[in-house]
Amino acid sequence: MNTKRICIYPKDIQRITGRSERYGRTLINRIKAANLKGKNQFVTISEFCKYTGIAEEEVRNYIID
Repeated sequence: MNTKRICIYPKDIQRITGRSERYGRTLINRIKAANLKGKNQFVTISEFCKYTGIAEEEVRNYIID
Protein backbone atom coordinates (compact mmCIF):
# COMPACT_ATOMS: atom_id res chain seq x y z
CA MET A 1 0.00 0.00 0.00
CA ASN A 2 1.42 3.28 -1.10
CA THR A 3 -0.51 5.73 1.03
CA LYS A 4 -0.91 6.69 4.65
CA ARG A 5 -4.04 8.75 4.09
CA ILE A 6 -7.41 7.41 5.30
CA CYS A 7 -9.71 10.10 3.88
CA ILE A 8 -10.94 10.23 0.31
CA TYR A 9 -11.50 13.41 -1.67
CA PRO A 10 -13.44 14.27 -4.85
CA LYS A 11 -10.25 14.34 -6.93
CA ASP A 12 -9.50 10.76 -5.83
CA ILE A 13 -12.99 9.67 -6.85
CA GLN A 14 -12.47 11.37 -10.21
CA ARG A 15 -9.30 9.31 -10.78
CA ILE A 16 -10.99 6.07 -9.70
CA THR A 17 -14.26 6.42 -11.62
CA GLY A 18 -13.24 8.55 -14.58
CA ARG A 19 -16.19 10.85 -13.83
CA SER A 20 -16.10 14.56 -13.06
CA GLU A 21 -14.90 16.12 -9.82
CA ARG A 22 -18.46 17.39 -9.31
CA TYR A 23 -19.65 13.77 -9.35
CA GLY A 24 -17.04 13.05 -6.65
CA ARG A 25 -18.46 15.80 -4.44
CA THR A 26 -22.00 14.49 -4.94
CA LEU A 27 -20.92 10.94 -4.12
CA ILE A 28 -19.15 12.07 -0.95
CA ASN A 29 -22.32 13.84 0.15
CA ARG A 30 -24.34 10.66 -0.48
CA ILE A 31 -21.87 8.60 1.55
CA LYS A 32 -22.04 11.13 4.39
CA ALA A 33 -25.85 10.93 4.38
CA ALA A 34 -25.77 7.12 4.38
CA ASN A 35 -23.39 7.12 7.35
CA LEU A 36 -25.20 9.91 9.22
CA LYS A 37 -22.13 12.17 9.10
CA GLY A 38 -22.14 15.91 9.50
CA LYS A 39 -21.10 18.51 6.95
CA ASN A 40 -17.61 18.92 8.42
CA GLN A 41 -16.81 15.23 8.86
CA PHE A 42 -14.55 13.30 6.49
CA VAL A 43 -15.34 10.19 4.46
CA THR A 44 -12.82 7.39 4.85
CA ILE A 45 -11.52 5.16 2.10
CA SER A 46 -13.15 2.23 3.89
CA GLU A 47 -16.57 3.93 3.88
CA PHE A 48 -16.18 4.74 0.19
CA CYS A 49 -15.34 1.12 -0.59
CA LYS A 50 -18.29 -0.24 1.38
CA TYR A 51 -20.65 2.18 -0.37
CA THR A 52 -19.39 1.56 -3.92
CA GLY A 53 -18.43 -2.11 -3.64
CA ILE A 54 -14.91 -1.50 -4.94
CA ALA A 55 -12.10 -3.42 -3.23
CA GLU A 56 -10.00 -1.29 -0.89
CA GLU A 57 -6.72 -2.57 -2.39
CA GLU A 58 -7.78 -1.35 -5.84
CA VAL A 59 -8.80 2.07 -4.52
CA ARG A 60 -5.50 2.56 -2.69
CA ASN A 61 -3.66 2.10 -5.99
CA TYR A 62 -5.32 5.29 -7.27
CA ILE A 63 -4.74 7.43 -4.17
CA ILE A 64 -1.87 9.88 -4.66
CA ASP A 65 -0.45 11.75 -1.67
